[in-house]
Amino acid sequence: MLELLQFISYLLTLYIYVLIAMAVMSWLIAFRIVRTDNQAVRMIVELLYRLTEPVLRPIRKALPDIGGIDISPVIVILIIIFIQSVILPNIAKAFI
Repeated sequence: MLELLQFISYLLTLYIYVLIAMAVMSWLIAFRIVRTDNQAVRMIVELLYRLTEPVLRPIRKALPDIGGIDISPVIVILIIIFIQSVILPNIAKAFI
């Protein structure tokens, strides 16, 4: 059971990196450093969008409009850190 919890923690850490990659990619596109007419860039953006949007969309709907600043990735990262530091260790303690 402990190995499963450790694997879940690794997956959550990997998802944090995906969220950061999506945020950086959106900044690069917004500042026109990266162009989406390139097929490789478009495929990467589509993959990141499909991985992050189902999690970010409900949080965006719940948050008030902050003037064009999207803080939903920060909130998801904080939730993941809470899960990793509080919930998973307490579940692990229950099985020891």
